[in-house]
Amino acid sequence: MIKVAINGYGTIGKRVADAVAAQKDMKVIGVSKTRPNAEAFVAKQRGYPLYIADLSKKTAFEKVGLSVAGSVEDMCKAADIIVDATPGDVGATNKPLYAKLGKKALWQGGEDHEIAGFSFNSSCNYKDAIGRQFVRVVSCNTTGLCRIIHAIDNEYGVAHVHAIMVRRGSDPGEIKKGPIDAIVLDPVSVPSHHGPDVLSVLPHISIVTMAMIVPTTMMHMHAIRITTKKDVTKDRVIELVKNHPRLGLIKKTAGIRSTAELKEFAMDLGRQRADLYENCIFEDSIYANKTDLCFFQAIHQEADVVVENIDAIRAMMGGQKDAAASIKSTNDALGFTPIQNNH
Repeated sequence: MIKVAINGYGTIGKRVADAVAAQKDMKVIGVSKTRPNAEAFVAKQRGYPLYIADLSKKTAFEKVGLSVAGSVEDMCKAADIIVDATPGDVGATNKPLYAKLGKKALWQGGEDHEIAGFSFNSSCNYKDAIGRQFVRVVSCNTTGLCRIIHAIDNEYGVAHVHAIMVRRGSDPGEIKKGPIDAIVLDPVSVPSHHGPDVLSVLPHISIVTMAMIVPTTMMHMHAIRITTKKDVTKDRVIELVKNHPRLGLIKKTAGIRSTAELKEFAMDLGRQRADLYENCIFEDSIYANKTDLCFFQAIHQEADVVVENIDAIRAMMGGQKDAAASIKSTNDALGFTPIQNNH
């Protein structure tokens, strides 16, 4: 049983904790919070031992009925591996602690590639993560890009990718971010950081990315154009998507043409937190003509990296050498099948 500590129990951390708890070969030995907020009470309800970075705040937790198991360092000492789900740039400050304790640790895409020297995607480079001490799971957008680019590259060869990211302004529970009434270029310059980030996983791919932020909290939307090395057909692309364990096909018959309808569909399906772990590729958007492939895909920023974290844990601990087997174990434990199987 792999003993997993979750350092940072927020948007990603709470989802990773629940995903770890669902696995047969893993156990959550603790989660950390900096303040006694609603998420801390959720952790208590889930039965996750609660740890805090600053023990001087222990009384504040206990006053509201939250028992503190110890410090973050205590939690890390008890773990086999630490999932750092603290906010971007904060995770880098935790690395000296993990190194001092000789622990394995993985970070999220908000940190730079250099923090671990290795960026991870289950479908692309699982075997290269086996036994590593430090790993970075790439961001939600990069995760979505890597999955589909790798699948197309394996089948046809990829000559070039041009992707435009229409990004959500904030997560649904975030009240301090915008924009409220604007489309913000993020950044104005080209490329956005997503292309170079893809190269940290798939270094041979030619890619240019552009990004903007819009006033929504639901999901990101990608408009992708791939120039292939061999002629591509729509039917075969659809088949590739259907056969991939982390790609979902939004069929024309579903009548879904927005992220709002997609999230509503996920809620109606009974998905926990209405999470969509898969890329959501719109079937009717797929255009294939000779070496030209275009499509839209929606990416749920709160969820698609969660399953990647679980596979990264398994690879780093070295117990499962096969990517497909790990992906299946992760998906099965979460009761997750790609969305095309539900309509």
